[in-house]
Amino acid sequence: MILRAVFALVLSTTSAVALDTVPKNEYRERRVKLSASLNGGAAVLFAATEPLLDFMPYRQDSDFYYLTGWTEPGAALVIVGEGPETVLPRIGTKVPAHFYREILFLPERNFVMEKYTGAKLDASATDAATKAGVDAVMPMRDLPGVLAQFAEADRRRLRTLWWQTDFEAGNAVMRFLAASVGNDTAPEAHDVRALTIPLRSIKSPAEIALLKKASDASIKAQLAGMKAIKPGVTERTVAGVEIAESMKQGCERESYAPIVGTGPNSVTLHYSDNSATIKAGEVVVIDAACEYSMYASDITRTMPATGHFTARQKEIYEIVLGAQQAAAAAFVAGKMRLGNVNERIADVRDTLDKVAFDYINTHGKDLHGEPLGKYFLHGLGHSVGIDVHDPYDPAKPLDRGNVFTIEPGIYISEEQIGVRIEDVVYVNEEGKLVDLIGSLAHTAKEVEAAMR
Repeated sequence: MILRAVFALVLSTTSAVALDTVPKNEYRERRVKLSASLNGGAAVLFAATEPLLDFMPYRQDSDFYYLTGWTEPGAALVIVGEGPETVLPRIGTKVPAHFYREILFLPERNFVMEKYTGAKLDASATDAATKAGVDAVMPMRDLPGVLAQFAEADRRRLRTLWWQTDFEAGNAVMRFLAASVGNDTAPEAHDVRALTIPLRSIKSPAEIALLKKASDASIKAQLAGMKAIKPGVTERTVAGVEIAESMKQGCERESYAPIVGTGPNSVTLHYSDNSATIKAGEVVVIDAACEYSMYASDITRTMPATGHFTARQKEIYEIVLGAQQAAAAAFVAGKMRLGNVNERIADVRDTLDKVAFDYINTHGKDLHGEPLGKYFLHGLGHSVGIDVHDPYDPAKPLDRGNVFTIEPGIYISEEQIGVRIEDVVYVNEEGKLVDLIGSLAHTAKEVEAAMR
């Protein structure tokens, strides 16, 4: 069973996400866990920059959101890890112990811009910390001084600073920090993502509940898209139906640009034009899903344009479905990895990818009597979470709390048949796989029925 968390209402007037989200105390627990990896140092994270075009939709940086739940631009987060009292070598000066500290830095309100965007929260509000769900809130202009004070107490801390090293805002602050403490070299670059990946790869019950909501909404969108498929309808029309249903279900945005590929386009893995017209006798691949409260789903189904598979289309479809089922059946928590194409070629055996490939390669032939394995062109799956391709350690076996896709496919250009079936699954506390897309049509017969 899916564990359901008790959701908290978003109190901040600045939030743009759906009403239910991860409880604020869980965000703080994540920050405290991160601090344990800092070895007495500090992490500095910046919100995503705003879109270049005015008033375009804004999506928060995933790591920043994971640690704060904050959805507005212009902010920064500082986490200081607990550190013991130390004595500086050679000069014998004592550096006092410091305790865990977290500060959310917010930009000052722009009352002119708020006529366009609505009211925002800044550090001047008496209840800013409570609304933001953090220990302390300060104006963004104070960030450099706070970091300089931290480093001046012990310049060795410049070697224990973590930030998003590909963010220019972070690099600029670090250059200022190096200059302000009289150090000719910038702080050592430690990418904070090395610390967030292990945290983000294991989903909490509250996260699983949001992923289920995203998946439930995506299932309804897929069903709407299935029913829209008919000869003479454009791929873009089907994509539009999917998007509209996603919005109707309360999702903020699509997890990625919808892929609707008919006939020859069905064999292009990430086809994006969506400009062709569906013709009788073709198969149509729909790879589309949505985000709910910043958590993504990812679904692919393959449908016959006329509502009924040909014998050959059905044969290929059932091989792909068999590969998906074989991979799921082979899963053992703590022992199996997802794997990838390179490991498949190297005949690495402890991966779900290899299980799916072996199934495809031993079932069915192409028009020349050759095995179908060479038409499975991509890896079996990926992690899913705040990002549709969420970070995780592929070298580690999949275990409790991991969420990932199982998406085998066969793409035969010569026959203009592309088939992919993709579900999002997670590993529950008992070590069993739970399919978040389990209620959506899987078999060829179920798909045909769902289209009616």
